[in-house]
Amino acid sequence: MEGTYLALGVTYMFTFYFIVNIGMTLGLMPVVGIPLPLMSYGGTALLSNFIALSIIANVRVRRYASYY
Repeated sequence: MEGTYLALGVTYMFTFYFIVNIGMTLGLMPVVGIPLPLMSYGGTALLSNFIALSIIANVRVRRYASYY
């Protein structure tokens, strides 16, 4: 159950990044320093996004590894 909450949290994080970035591009939201995940070059942001994706992959592996 905790893995589901973790995956939902990371999904919401990426969704928020996309919505804010698209809103900034369209001029609907003020410009802030959030780069587009996995597309824009930002050292720390890119690293944290890859860490979040690796955590989701680890949750997936551990979820189905217990059945074997």
